[in-house]
Amino acid sequence: METIDQVAVKRGEAEEDSSAPAIAVEDLHKSFGSQKVLNGISLAVSRGETLAVLGRSGTGKSVLLRLIIGLEKPDSGLVRIHGQDIVGLALDQLGEIRMTMGFLFQHAALYDSLTVEQNVAFPLQHHKKEMSKSGQGDRVKQLLAEVGMEGDLQKMPSDISGGMQKRVGLARALALEPDILLLDEPTAGLDPISAAEIDDLVLKLQEEHHMASIVVTHDLHSAKTIADRLALINEGNVVIEGSFEELQNSDIKFVREFLKHS
Repeated sequence: METIDQVAVKRGEAEEDSSAPAIAVEDLHKSFGSQKVLNGISLAVSRGETLAVLGRSGTGKSVLLRLIIGLEKPDSGLVRIHGQDIVGLALDQLGEIRMTMGFLFQHAALYDSLTVEQNVAFPLQHHKKEMSKSGQGDRVKQLLAEVGMEGDLQKMPSDISGGMQKRVGLARALALEPDILLLDEPTAGLDPISAAEIDDLVLKLQEEHHMASIVVTHDLHSAKTIADRLALINEGNVVIEGSFEELQNSDIKFVREFLKHS
């Protein structure tokens, strides 16, 4: 079995090879009991690129993210992060790779008993113990300033709006300076103005941090705004992948119906 150092070396080699995508899933299958969720999906995302994954409810979009971050294991297929297949890795090896990824959960998933500042500091306290408390504090303030929440450090999650919670969740996702960002329904449950603000923030963060990003969303307008490419999933398969214009010009019945009703 490879050591953590060997995994790190492989990751470095993959990053030096510009042909290796930051994220790649190959022929990915996943079922829960008799329910087939993913049926041989293959996708790849390069550093600096944003892929939006669209589809009806229950088509496996969020499961795909959980497989990429290693919270679920596929029945078969590969999940490669920086060229390293993470399926079957030991927890310590997987933990090292997860530190290169930031994850924004659908409902922000902030800790209710912690302040905004403490929520963002949480990953630093657990994974950057060599960083001084003052250094951690400075990093938290910088992150909250990036997402426009620098004036809300001492507020509790229950004291801020859903859009503000998503901003704090983004700040926390960026705490360990990831080069991969996974966003699960970042605009879900938000009013149009707040959703547009989140879209603008994601674009700004992508421009500043040049990450490889996958955004799972029902929001076609958001996907069109923030993504370089879109992938539409139905019944566990990728129906079409390409630019918004390519989806618009598709003669595939499901694609046309999805765009019509989105």
